[in-house]
Amino acid sequence: MTGPQAARLPSSVERERRAFRKKQNSRSVLISFLSTLTFAIVLWFFVVNTPGWALVQRSFFDFDVFQSAWPRVIEGLWLNIRVLFFAAIGVLVLALLLATIRTLRGPVFFPLRAFAAGYTDLFRGLPLIIVLYIVGFGVPGLGALPRMPLEFWGTIALILTYSAYVAEVFRAGIESVHPSQRLAARSLGLSYGKTLRLVVLPQAFRKVTPALMNDFIAMQKDVGLISVLGAVDAVRAAQIETAQAFNFSPYVLAGLLFVLLALPMIRLTDWYSARLRQREQAGSLV
Repeated sequence: MTGPQAARLPSSVERERRAFRKKQNSRSVLISFLSTLTFAIVLWFFVVNTPGWALVQRSFFDFDVFQSAWPRVIEGLWLNIRVLFFAAIGVLVLALLLATIRTLRGPVFFPLRAFAAGYTDLFRGLPLIIVLYIVGFGVPGLGALPRMPLEFWGTIALILTYSAYVAEVFRAGIESVHPSQRLAARSLGLSYGKTLRLVVLPQAFRKVTPALMNDFIAMQKDVGLISVLGAVDAVRAAQIETAQAFNFSPYVLAGLLFVLLALPMIRLTDWYSARLRQREQAGSLV
């Protein structure tokens, strides 16, 4: 085979390297599996042989309590999922707006930049639970707005807090794009808005996607804090079931459901991060 197709084929040296790496990867996977299994077995025997294991098992891992608490806890989890969905949309929109404002140039935009900087400093410094109390009980107490459900105020509090973190991630991505990209776009006649939308933001999104995924995973956990407002989500439902059964197993059930909710995004984040790292470190064929 000659021509461009032959030039694209790996050499014999590269094929040998790939075969060796594949063999090493298979060996590493086998060793990792065996070592993990051994560690899990040792840990299990250590835990079950502790003096208080029987009492802990009855208090936290009672299967009958799991079954009785399941309907109410899973119903509360759907509330968490709805809040998470709308909060994620609100965070992306508000964070992108804040990041764009902070990257504006010129003295005329100084008040907007100062407001955006103060906003991010304030809500990155405030604990989420305090924001929930202020928004969930303080804002309705003003009487200026119609009565809204508790999950609405929980969603607003999540948006206010996490938009501050995500805005800084967006800003870092925007500023990581080389200035020559902006200059080239403006030299082609693109306006500032089109340059930002067509040239800068696509590159910025690609650079900060793993960080955004991690923030989303963190928000998946923190969405359970809306229970402090009285909303019957998975955590509050587990609290109610715990009070009725005098058993902590419903809390364990709610925790496992949150882990199952987060696992797909965690694995997706790891896969995407590895894919980006592999792309950046990929060398030419030998």
